[in-house]
Amino acid sequence: MLPNTDTDFLTKTDLAKRHIQTLVLSGVYAPGDRITTREVARALGISDTPIREAFQSLASEGWLQIQQHVGAIVQGVKVEQVREISRLRGAVGGLAIEIGWLAFDEARLQAIDDVLDEMQLALDNDDYDSFGMKNYEFHDLISDRDHAPWCRRFLDSMYGHMSPKRLRITPTKERMAAALQEHRDIQSKLREGEFAEAARRVEIHERNAGDFYLDILAKD
Repeated sequence: MLPNTDTDFLTKTDLAKRHIQTLVLSGVYAPGDRITTREVARALGISDTPIREAFQSLASEGWLQIQQHVGAIVQGVKVEQVREISRLRGAVGGLAIEIGWLAFDEARLQAIDDVLDEMQLALDNDDYDSFGMKNYEFHDLISDRDHAPWCRRFLDSMYGHMSPKRLRITPTKERMAAALQEHRDIQSKLREGEFAEAARRVEIHERNAGDFYLDILAKD
């Protein structure tokens, strides 16, 4: 599931990008698979031009490779990139909180509380797909696109590079429980108005996620 974005304001190129990202994250396309403009055009009912623009944009963000005489190929995430990506996400995610602290009014904080409660329910019911979707909602809520737009733009471009499905990893229930507690720690500091400490805890959370993935990948 991709971060919530109002589709009324998306260009055809943006729609094509989101469609392709969703297919990669859901496992429909695996690293090394070829994606054609015809497939995307048929699914979305748009012309080839915005799809080619989407391919180029996704290639610049590390989702695809454009190979001459072949086309767009889904790019995997290299093991050695996971540490860098997790640290970058933590640093920029923390900065988004410090810059965008005005976004955390009572309505936003309550929305975060509600998502955390839904994550707990999903975890209790072993509903890991719902847990994953609510996890993305949590991160969507703590990086405000109005108050920290450039941080959010960067985070959106990095979205999916640490997706368990893209990395072909199944998170353990223990790691999900730990991640939920890390989320609650971040929320606690947001409610207390301790935004620098909340930002630090985002960095810790992303580092822990990256280290968990690296440990799993090292065993494969």
